[in-house]
Amino acid sequence: MEILNFIIPFIVLLTVVVFIHEYGHYYFAKRYGVGVTDFSIGFGKEIFGVNDKDGTRWKFCLIPLGGYVKFFGDRNVFSQAEQDELLKKYNENDRRKLFVTKPLYQRSLIVFGGPLANFILAIVIFTFIYMFSGKDFTPAKISEVQNGSPAFSSGLQVNDVIKSINDNKIRSVLEVSTHINASTTDTIEVGVLRNEQELTFLITPTEILSEDNLGNKVKRKIIGIKISPLDNEFNKQRLGPVKAIYYAAGETWFVTKTTLKFVGSMFKGKGDSSQLGGPIRIAKITGQVAQFGLIAFLSIMAYISISLGLINLFPIPLLDGGHLMFYAFEKILGRPLSQKTQEGFFRIGLILLFSLMFFTTFNDLKDLGLF
Repeated sequence: MEILNFIIPFIVLLTVVVFIHEYGHYYFAKRYGVGVTDFSIGFGKEIFGVNDKDGTRWKFCLIPLGGYVKFFGDRNVFSQAEQDELLKKYNENDRRKLFVTKPLYQRSLIVFGGPLANFILAIVIFTFIYMFSGKDFTPAKISEVQNGSPAFSSGLQVNDVIKSINDNKIRSVLEVSTHINASTTDTIEVGVLRNEQELTFLITPTEILSEDNLGNKVKRKIIGIKISPLDNEFNKQRLGPVKAIYYAAGETWFVTKTTLKFVGSMFKGKGDSSQLGGPIRIAKITGQVAQFGLIAFLSIMAYISISLGLINLFPIPLLDGGHLMFYAFEKILGRPLSQKTQEGFFRIGLILLFSLMFFTTFNDLKDLGLF
């Protein structure tokens, strides 16, 4: 029964996030008159499904680790010659439903629609949370500076109010740890308010291995301070729709920006690759978070949705970003890349994705203590 506490929330989360992603593709495809033959949640053998009046098969499949939208007459790789041959197989009415006959900007929007839908889902979720549960705006006051710590050496003092970290405005006591650990640089710039005077300090954090609130082992950056609410009172406010959307968009952008910086730091050899996880770790964390209630579950869904949208925009063939890369070449060259060139890119993309899957699965198993 315990494993169901992890599997069921994970499947629910993944189904929603994948459905929204694929619906983004579907929405723009239908908007521009592209025929859609299949809308699938999952891969492999179909469990159940239904056909709509337009002939689209909406179905759930056996392996719930993704999904896809299949277009009328769709194939993965096209040269100009192949496209001409394809068009000969269809009458004039059916040609209008082919994805390849659409202008470049429409094809690009159809492909971009999936990641876009994921970002919109995250904004909607954060907006809902801020409107009905509230957002914390408690100023962060330093209540203790540990002797000999990086904060002590830099000159931070008790009663300093933290206003910014790495040029990110700190609006809540809850954001301090997040921004410190999201930093990808060797030093952290901390702006504080002291006796009505704004001061800035450069601090080199210490990295330690500890446990998060869920009991998972993580590497954390610390500077040696304890934070408490200003005047010992928490200030959580329910926001109106406009303010909620504003802060929701800001949170989505912050997560996106932080993720990109983390990926960049890994390419530079500075990032902690052990923090990368795959489906097993996501299922574990989703199950743990779900036990804290609906708001916590929706929050993790928003973060996973952002990650899915962002990863799909990476310029790797087989992902949406890979297709957009091909369309960029098509725009520059005035014609699609040759079939041989595209197939070469797809092979590279396949190797990259399998390597990433192997690495993240290894990290997942290591996290479970199996290595």
